[in-house]
Amino acid sequence: MNKYLNYWGLIFTIVILIPNIVFSITCKEGFENRYQNKLVGFLEQIGRFGCFISMFLIIPFMNKGYWFRQGKTVYLVLGVILIILYCLGWIAFWKENSIRKSLYLSIIPSLLFIESGIISGNIILLIFVIIFAPCHILISYKNATLMKFKDWKVGIRTIFVIILLLNIWILLKKVNPVYATEFNEK
Repeated sequence: MNKYLNYWGLIFTIVILIPNIVFSITCKEGFENRYQNKLVGFLEQIGRFGCFISMFLIIPFMNKGYWFRQGKTVYLVLGVILIILYCLGWIAFWKENSIRKSLYLSIIPSLLFIESGIISGNIILLIFVIIFAPCHILISYKNATLMKFKDWKVGIRTIFVIILLLNIWILLKKVNPVYATEFNEK
């Protein structure tokens, strides 16, 4: 075993990336980031890549090791459970665009990084997850709420157009009753 590489952390990172890659390949329209806070987006990316790299790259002076005797077992069991929950979340929410999907798929990986950092004593991972988790959850939540707002606006526009068309039809009926009758007969 290499003292600079955590192979389990590398496996966890790869498994987390798989549903994201599959989603980006199968959903051609992609993901539209509606929350345009550049600072939060920048911090999220720094935290994300820092978490990914520090999940498997061990920096000896920044890694204190497992805090208790069965730490590695607990690390693996909790990690596998969180990975399974994450993958099941992707399956359950695949076609759904909702706040619960956004929160679920942002909180679970954050918990994985927090759990991994605490149990393995990985100080650098904890630093990155402190940056990543709140930014990732905030961006996911904001994008989901802005998506719902867009859907709401589309619904209001549709209702407005229907009301406008009804008003035009009523005006036509008053101006030219013959036209309104012919329209009704067709």
